[in-house]
Amino acid sequence: MEDFRRLRIGQGMDVHAFAEGRKLILGGVDIPHTRGLLGHSDADVLAHAISDALLGAVRGGDIGKLFPDTDPAYKDADSLKLLAAVAAFVREQGYEILDVDSVIAAQAPKLSPYRDQMRQNLADAMGVPVENVGVKATTTERLGFEGREEGISATAACLCARCS
Repeated sequence: MEDFRRLRIGQGMDVHAFAEGRKLILGGVDIPHTRGLLGHSDADVLAHAISDALLGAVRGGDIGKLFPDTDPAYKDADSLKLLAAVAAFVREQGYEILDVDSVIAAQAPKLSPYRDQMRQNLADAMGVPVENVGVKATTTERLGFEGREEGISATAACLCARCS
């Protein structure tokens, strides 16, 4: 039973609306599409959801606490760099990242051709093996804001363990 007390789970979610004149960045991959996502940083909803899951596992608040959108230093920031900083924060708190799983909800574009690169980018940013990172994509069968192609959401869950 003692070993289980070392484990912490976290969950995260992020949502961004589509905007004209922006790149669509998901999992650090620049995906060809007619619109990108609106945000203070590069608006990578996948990296943001994973960051929030990791922060949740170590009770570190959320991504906005570490990287407020009111701070000009994070304007157009690379979210993979923010994720790397979150992973470093997790380790500073005495935890190891064991596993991350995620889901992107988007009616369009089709994301399966980019999944492997997203997994690799995210794994590299967190300093974990790629086999410890899951990325899935789904449509919402044209329901909700994702189905109306107004934006994209992502959810993530993670498992961390106290090192000591």
